[in-house]
Amino acid sequence: MAKRSERPIRSQPVVAPIKIGRNEPCPCGSGKKYKQCCLH
Repeated sequence: MAKRSERPIRSQPVVAPIKIGRNEPCPCGSGKKYKQCCLH
């Protein structure tokens, strides 16, 4: 059997969250502005 690597394997890369403007449409799909929907 082959030896396993001592380093942990990352399953997903680290990604910075996308910055959403307050007046942009909300990404949840409600159709409202972000500040009136999910900003709270």
